[in-house]
Amino acid sequence: MAYKNYILVCAGTACESSKGIALYEELEKELKAQGADAEAQLVKTGCFGFCEQGPIVKILPDESFYVKVAPEHAKKIVSEHIIKGRQVEELLYDKQQKGKSSDEIAFYQKQQRIVLRNCGVINPEFIDEYIARDGYAALEKVIFEMTPDQVIDELKAAGLRGRGGAGFPTGLKWGFTKNAVADQKYIVCNADEGDPGAYMDRSTAEGDPHSILEAMTIAGRTVGANQGFIYIRAEYPLAIERLNNAIDQAREYGLLGANILGSDFSFDIELRLGAGAFVCGEETALLASIEGKRGMPIPRPPFPAVKGLWGKPTVINNVETWANIPMIILKGSAWFSSIGTETTKGTKVFALTGKINNSGLIEVPMGTTLREIIYDIGGGIRGGKKFKAAQTGGPSGGVITEEFLDTPIDYESLQSIGSMMGSGGMIVMDEDDCMIDVTKFYLEFTVDESCGKCAPCRIGGRTNYNILDKISKGQGEMEDLEKLKDLAQAMRKASLCGLGQTAPNPIMSTMNYFEEEYLEHINDKKCRAGKCKNLMSYTIVEDKCIGCTACARVCPVNCIKGEVKKPHVIDQSACIKCGQCFTKCKFDAILKG
Repeated sequence: MAYKNYILVCAGTACESSKGIALYEELEKELKAQGADAEAQLVKTGCFGFCEQGPIVKILPDESFYVKVAPEHAKKIVSEHIIKGRQVEELLYDKQQKGKSSDEIAFYQKQQRIVLRNCGVINPEFIDEYIARDGYAALEKVIFEMTPDQVIDELKAAGLRGRGGAGFPTGLKWGFTKNAVADQKYIVCNADEGDPGAYMDRSTAEGDPHSILEAMTIAGRTVGANQGFIYIRAEYPLAIERLNNAIDQAREYGLLGANILGSDFSFDIELRLGAGAFVCGEETALLASIEGKRGMPIPRPPFPAVKGLWGKPTVINNVETWANIPMIILKGSAWFSSIGTETTKGTKVFALTGKINNSGLIEVPMGTTLREIIYDIGGGIRGGKKFKAAQTGGPSGGVITEEFLDTPIDYESLQSIGSMMGSGGMIVMDEDDCMIDVTKFYLEFTVDESCGKCAPCRIGGRTNYNILDKISKGQGEMEDLEKLKDLAQAMRKASLCGLGQTAPNPIMSTMNYFEEEYLEHINDKKCRAGKCKNLMSYTIVEDKCIGCTACARVCPVNCIKGEVKKPHVIDQSACIKCGQCFTKCKFDAILKG
């Protein structure tokens, strides 16, 4: 049936939490109520990426891009746009959008969507929509037209590196497993995304689950495996639901299971749910968890490619890496390697969050600069504040400061300035952020997530956190800085796995670029950003205070005294530095310092 319009509604987790599903249901109801259900097809999609503006509705073929759409807008969208053919201007992101493609919106202009190619385009709950966009054509090509060696050679020529953080060449890894002699081999997808602020893999699994299944099946054919596992954290219920649905549909279509597409090749996939342990993102800990053991890393070598799940050769890649595979097979290595930099090919998906105007999920060619990401795509710093730093690589990464805004984003360039690619979290900070407070947050996270198996991580991490906590309270001493550095070096050299080895990175990075803030906290007992409570104070300026009593009424500990229409005073010994008085005062009579 041909439709006049197609209404694409974001139904990813972010938009779902903003009444996206209620919006979808209301649109469905209005289409029927207004007799327009034969005019337009309603499509529930994955994430559009522009999370700051969600829920999003995109209407084809005229590319109308509606943002912050609420269920109560459904009636007008149907009556005006679908029935009368008139855009609802107040909902348009760009009020001058008529005749323009949504790709012309600044947020999308410098993006190139390969991993996210189907997110926001297809309904991820229907396999036919994936197939209509060349889905499973790469698998067919691998089964009937290519040898395993040709597949591996194509991946090597493409220059695809693992997107889980380490950047190991994918073709090389697959080659190790293919050449290993064993009676059983396995394929594993690492969907245990645990970095604070990261949601790249979740959104891909929600918006395009079949791309993961197809890629894993291609790997099975290439290395000689017949069983795959997707290890995903249980906190991702929508992704789990859509992956299970996709697996059932692929089996029904003969794309998973015995004799795929009528060939002699059989391969199947199961889900394994993780309990949210960050350490299970480390591949040996992840494999132990799949086996039903406690998720704790083991020394390498041997590496999983040769001795992995249940002691058998295992290919393990993360979601983003898998999602690239079908496109490389279909379009060829020359196409993929033409994107990116000399050493890092293709694109990278980032979860852009923090003090940024346009937060969301983005995909950019490798080599794109941080300045382009923050100012051209991200729309600059929220509230006109000054950019301070961006943290890449999550708790394992480091900060990128203003002087490095024009550094191209690739593995080697980020490492050269003390940061790292990581899985793709990018948190933007402004002048109001305290670097000691930020570093303490990451250390607290890694301390909590340490499996406790090795002493350098277990003891070193806790000791470093305690020193940072001491500095943030104005109790630090100059020798603490040397202790932080010594402990960091010991953890880097002696920790068993990547979690402990990289946990000190935020310390070393912030000490390198923001040493003056550490010195201020230690010597001057001052936090310039006003984030470290023990170093803060609130005082009332006498000639500005009119005695309105608003501050006294919101103080939770009753430490503000004074008569009505007369200046008030804050009892510093009782003040808990909650800041409610500062927020409540309308006369700028309270100073924070």
